[in-house]
Amino acid sequence: MASDFKVEGECDKRFEGVRKAFAENLEKRGELGAACSIVLDGKAVVDLWGGAADKAKTKPWQRDTLVNVYSTTKGLTATCAHRLIDQGKLDPDEPVSKYWPEFAQAKKKDLPVRYLLSHRAGLPGVSKKLADDAMYNWDVMTAALAEQEPFWQPGTRHGYHAITIGWLVGEVIRRVTGKCLGTYFRTEIAEPLGLDTHIGLDAKHDARVSDILPSPPPEPGMPNLLEEAQKDPKGPSYAAFMNPPILTKPNVPNTRAWRAAEIGGANGHTTARSLAKMYGTLARGGEVDGYRVLRPESLERCFTEQSFGPDQVLMGMNTRFSMGYMLSQPGVGFGPNIKAFGHPGAGGSLGFADPIKKVGFGYVMNQMANGLLIDARAQALFDAFYAAL
Repeated sequence: MASDFKVEGECDKRFEGVRKAFAENLEKRGELGAACSIVLDGKAVVDLWGGAADKAKTKPWQRDTLVNVYSTTKGLTATCAHRLIDQGKLDPDEPVSKYWPEFAQAKKKDLPVRYLLSHRAGLPGVSKKLADDAMYNWDVMTAALAEQEPFWQPGTRHGYHAITIGWLVGEVIRRVTGKCLGTYFRTEIAEPLGLDTHIGLDAKHDARVSDILPSPPPEPGMPNLLEEAQKDPKGPSYAAFMNPPILTKPNVPNTRAWRAAEIGGANGHTTARSLAKMYGTLARGGEVDGYRVLRPESLERCFTEQSFGPDQVLMGMNTRFSMGYMLSQPGVGFGPNIKAFGHPGAGGSLGFADPIKKVGFGYVMNQMANGLLIDARAQALFDAFYAAL
């Protein structure tokens, strides 16, 4: 069992319930290897890790184990965009084509930046068939998206831009700053805050990366997103998840090609500690240790609703977004405070900020589970934390 590797790390006595929940994840909830970190008003009060970093359970999860966090990456990309908006270098209400002229094709000349961030652009995927390795080529993907006609009238509805949001927002960042997304995130956020977080992972880190294990097939009668997507090869869900069909290949995130690419919607590699510190910085007004990511008055944009209701890509289930971050909604929340914002990732990972209680939360794992929003393992951890707060 993964519990053969004991739980390591530190935990404030006040939050021993989180340690207990973390151990229960390993013993009862199918956890293989994972880490959880929680920051309260700039101070780390929980920093735990445990279990195995490999399927054979021969390597224990270490303090500095990195892992792919899929859509939790979207929160990193969103934070880059919010920093530029805060600095007055990017206006969310200006057309994307102001910054990226080629984007004006295919009835998109007036589409505002805000729609890219809030999943309202109608660009969750590309219609023309893409080569299997297209996702690793930034220029190929941004050119294809510039040519793509929206799947719906932009602004009239929303649908999860599952992978494309990384190229769409990332290309705007590149046009504004002259830096690719991974470099901008590293120089403006990761290095100043001391984060071990990467969009585009150097091979020198491979030895400490845990492989991702795919989730089991959904039980009969449970929602099956990929199965539903294949029913309409011309629909937005098919374009989002099946073109190219890379997401149906379980070992892809464990390849060097995936790790090296800059896929700002899906391939960030991080520790839970670094996720918690980034979100903890935002949660306390945007500044920590003398470095300011955002001004306090800019934080409201992070939790102001832009989209809420049936998602055109996720089988009509309700989703709720601000500009770039997922928000709590009835029955699915990042803790008890409605202003919390962040992002979950496929399989279970999660990072969020709670500006009411000044909390930053990070959870990463290697055994994927089914589910499209908040995983039961992460929920057990933050529930235990808030019960003691």
